[in-house]
Amino acid sequence: MSMPTILVTGGAGFIGSCFVRQELARSESRVVTLDNLTYAGNLDSLAGVLDDPRHTFVEGDIADATLVGRLLAEHQPWAVVNFAAETHVDRSIDSPEPFIATNVVGAFRLLEAARRHWAGLAPSGRAAFRLLHVSTDEVFGALGAGASGFSETSPYAPNSPYAASKAAADHFARAYFRTYGLPVLVTNCANNYGPRQFPEKLIPLMIQSALGGHPLPVYGDGRQTRDWLFVEDHARAVRRVLEAGTPGEVYNVGANCRRSNLDVVRAVCRTVDELCPDLPQRPCESLIQLVEDRPGHDRDYSIDAAKISRELGWSPREDFESGLRKTVRWYLDHQDWVGRVTDGTYRLQRLGLGKLP
Repeated sequence: MSMPTILVTGGAGFIGSCFVRQELARSESRVVTLDNLTYAGNLDSLAGVLDDPRHTFVEGDIADATLVGRLLAEHQPWAVVNFAAETHVDRSIDSPEPFIATNVVGAFRLLEAARRHWAGLAPSGRAAFRLLHVSTDEVFGALGAGASGFSETSPYAPNSPYAASKAAADHFARAYFRTYGLPVLVTNCANNYGPRQFPEKLIPLMIQSALGGHPLPVYGDGRQTRDWLFVEDHARAVRRVLEAGTPGEVYNVGANCRRSNLDVVRAVCRTVDELCPDLPQRPCESLIQLVEDRPGHDRDYSIDAAKISRELGWSPREDFESGLRKTVRWYLDHQDWVGRVTDGTYRLQRLGLGKLP
């Protein structure tokens, strides 16, 4: 128990599992992972570290205040990193309530449990403790004409139920610092991509559809622009903010890799064509289809990451081309993982039910 410990919520998800693997590989810390294992939480994403003696996995909900309080008391972490969230915009449009339950109520209960735990620590423990809440650039809404990127002081203007739920959590995080002094840090990140991302997201969806020769649907005219951040770079940024960030501060994390959705899909197609020269549907760009735009679709996001670079010395290591190539290569090499995710096997096997009929 003398070993420093971090509690990672949502640690079986895409970004959280990347952070867990990095933390165990690059530090001497113990990691306690709490995850509710909803559809996007996957123990396969923690393969290789589940049996690490420094890693403890707990299935549970951040909204379960009793469970969170027990974990804090038992493991005495010096830091809590909150990745737990419902994240898919389309799902939030179809059914907003789960986003309120996890992203708002869950985040509030986590903050409250952390506050109670922190208040009971000795002065040295209170001084060392940190809670880092991971958020998104979508809380800022659409980037205005002529703006170069969202800064940490950009006004909030969420345009989807998902973005609104994350904005609410950000406000609670700020309030818990201002009102109670809880040493909270907030990061707002650009669009993430990389290995182990759930296949409903744009890049893995396009990879899998291209491999299968299926249509590649792109919303509207495809000119919606996003800043793309490789997940390994994001995990490093979170760790850097945790180590050296100032409590109460917000740090935007982006890679200055602005691409339109259509350009991203075309880049995926070119990479798949290159790495899979025998595909009968090559060139995969012929599979692209523009479809009706979704409601409330923001036109342009971009992150100004000057603050984290200037104050904490963080910068991305991957550009979009190198990160995308690593991503496509990973999916090509891990079709078994994709199959288990897309057919639900990973969830049924956890319950001892075998494969979907």
